[in-house]
Amino acid sequence: MKKFFVLISFAAILNCGSNNLTLENTDSNDVTGEIAASFANTITSSNLKDYLYIMASDEFEGRNTGEAGQKKAAEYLKTFYKERNIKSPLGGDDYFQEIPTEHLRPNLNPSENVLAFIEGNEKPNEIIVISAHYDHLGQDTYEVYNGADDDGSGTVAIMEIAEAFQKAAEKGNGPKRSILFLHVTGEEKGLLGSKYYTNYPVFPLINTVANLNMDMIGRVDDAHENNPNFVYLIGSDKLSTELHEISEAMNEKFTKLSLDYTYNSNDDPNRFYYRSDHYNFAKNNIPIIFYFNGTHQDYHKPSDTPDKINYELLEKRTKLVFFTAWELANREKRIVVDK
Repeated sequence: MKKFFVLISFAAILNCGSNNLTLENTDSNDVTGEIAASFANTITSSNLKDYLYIMASDEFEGRNTGEAGQKKAAEYLKTFYKERNIKSPLGGDDYFQEIPTEHLRPNLNPSENVLAFIEGNEKPNEIIVISAHYDHLGQDTYEVYNGADDDGSGTVAIMEIAEAFQKAAEKGNGPKRSILFLHVTGEEKGLLGSKYYTNYPVFPLINTVANLNMDMIGRVDDAHENNPNFVYLIGSDKLSTELHEISEAMNEKFTKLSLDYTYNSNDDPNRFYYRSDHYNFAKNNIPIIFYFNGTHQDYHKPSDTPDKINYELLEKRTKLVFFTAWELANREKRIVVDK
């Protein structure tokens, strides 16, 4: 997450149980029902852990924008999607939306967003964007800033969600609307990768139905020490009543997290609504949800390492995003902007 105003630190508590999802009371005629649940169960804490120990490894040198470690991470993401036959919207072997220095900062090397794509089978021109930033703070002389929670957690969540949707498509259950899996660079430098995407979108912004953005979803903050089964939601009700209602319904039916809207307040002094990549979509009148676990004592420190992630909770939060995306992609009518 981009640093803004005052750094607030919280301790992380790393215990929360998670089980496969069942649907004892689910109407099988619902858009998001038993079929969705079967593919959601391919999202596992063990996979998330495996991917994150790579993404947040010293090998990637803290993934600083435009530097060698960030480019290694980009290649890792590209290889992941190619190996799973998840295509690029750019065509062929090109998974990178190149960003020249003049759209970053003068002291930064060129960088790239990483894009993967599953085309809708009925409404392919309508796009759901699932995003997270994969850059972090790099390294100094002595230590690597691994950025496991910020935002390795969101990065690997996208990977698992994409894989689940691809498995569904291969079984004949592909989404009606298209889904863009967008790994953005330059978030820590000022939301620069998402700004570039919304200024030079691969798909017209008018066709973008919603953006689901994850930035730090693997930890527990002090406020939830006694209730770690939670996630902060920000922005779900700011542009679309339907998006907020869908989010609530998917959680109630499937994941049963405590949805905390503390930081959704218009007078939130932390101004988190403006501090991650969803904001570049929201300011273009695209409905968004920002999924967040709050800050903690390792925020923007070398101690943000993968051993401190609560992987069962990360799995559950990832599944909430998956179910919400499934509903948005498969419902008959596109959600409307009514605020």
